[in-house]
Amino acid sequence: MENQVRDLRSALKLLKEIPGQLVETDVEVNPKAELAGVYRYVGAGGTVKRPTKEGPAMIFNNIKDHTKAKVAIGLLASRKRVAVLLGCEPENLGKMLYQSVAEPIPPVEIFTPAPCQEVIHKADEPDFDLYKLIPAPTNTPVDAGPYITLGMCYATHPDTGVHDVTIHRLCIQGKDELSIFFTPGARHIGAMAERAEELNKTLPISISIGVDPAIEIGSCFEPPTTPLGYDELSVAGAIRKEPVRLCKCVSIKEMAIANAEYVIEGEVIPHVRVKEDQNSHTGYAMPEFPGYTGPASEECWLIKVKAVTHRKNPVMQTCIGPSEEHVSMAGIPTEASIYGMVEKAMPGRLQNVYCCSAGGGKYMAVLQFKKLSASDEGRQRQAALLAFSAFSELKHVFLVDEDVDCFDMNDVLWAMNTRFQGDADIITIPGVRCHPLDPSNAPSCSPGIKDHGIACKTIFDCTVPYREKGRFTRAEFMEVDPSRWL
Repeated sequence: MENQVRDLRSALKLLKEIPGQLVETDVEVNPKAELAGVYRYVGAGGTVKRPTKEGPAMIFNNIKDHTKAKVAIGLLASRKRVAVLLGCEPENLGKMLYQSVAEPIPPVEIFTPAPCQEVIHKADEPDFDLYKLIPAPTNTPVDAGPYITLGMCYATHPDTGVHDVTIHRLCIQGKDELSIFFTPGARHIGAMAERAEELNKTLPISISIGVDPAIEIGSCFEPPTTPLGYDELSVAGAIRKEPVRLCKCVSIKEMAIANAEYVIEGEVIPHVRVKEDQNSHTGYAMPEFPGYTGPASEECWLIKVKAVTHRKNPVMQTCIGPSEEHVSMAGIPTEASIYGMVEKAMPGRLQNVYCCSAGGGKYMAVLQFKKLSASDEGRQRQAALLAFSAFSELKHVFLVDEDVDCFDMNDVLWAMNTRFQGDADIITIPGVRCHPLDPSNAPSCSPGIKDHGIACKTIFDCTVPYREKGRFTRAEFMEVDPSRWL
């Protein structure tokens, strides 16, 4: 049966039909730190402080101070759940996404009433207040404020007219103001805002919350896989084999995702920067994917909000930054990017890729590589170099043979313990720009690091030398059908 998921509500409906994949509660919860604190135990996983675990998604039906809204969390906090929602086997998600990037289906505009605009609030109305309209959680007691963690930011380049969708860190700063954090040089909408600022213009932007999971996964692709000018909504279109539907915003000249639960419409203001924790003064932003609470930025851009639209009885969707949900959103597109680049360079050698939880989906990749002949010796290390090229924020690559399950970290560590020698199989590439959120990427941690955000990228080659393969055959067991005994 074809997967009929096309929005958040149909995704939740599907999960309700699968035992153990979704739980609901009617007990009142405070969105300020309490909601995330609950889900930490239920199913956050990822790099969240222990104790945590991988568990079901969760719907909170009773949000303090928000009588008509629900909050859904953890929808993508399980690779198996992502596979169900995207209609694919868990081990083939990266390959499927690679094909989707190669065969994009662009979004289309609809001209019928959009579900996301059933209710409209304009910023010039006297009672307009983002704090009351959006039940955005504060993840920890020291967060800068309420964060929108799964907002699909959509904007258009002021020169070329090309579109892009990206997830950014968004904090509610006032009744009609949001801060948005742009990682320098890393996201297309940041480049659009910089160009608009050069022209002394505002940048219209829509923020769609609560959408088809295919959009959330597809939006996380980065260059060089999806260069500037590539609309990542086309990836979701390819996954669903039909275009994502867009609608005109009601207060700005931009489009939004038509079947979203919420849409925030606004403009990025040029020549204005705000302190992210200007209201809380904690010095912190929010928990980020490496598992640490990131410092508040002194240089966030400002979005002046013009309107909020939403469905009747909307469902706010959120995630915990270090959770398995981030691993899914960042890691699976990274797997696709690595697989595509290596497959083009040396077809048939790379069997699979896994960007594991311990790396938050960004810092670590396991490459399952098959040496087809003696001349393939050394190509596995070339594949690792290509992986670093495919995704610049990658820090560590583990190389394993085809008989090692790259999705089972115990099996990967087994390969390291039985096929790896530290003095021969570690390849280091020092002084390379990586990711600013890794606290070890700092001069204080290594004399070889010249600036914050520079790292030593490392390859751990846990593959058997081709000439030695005969000595490393794993024990073969009798093939049986265990159901007779179970």
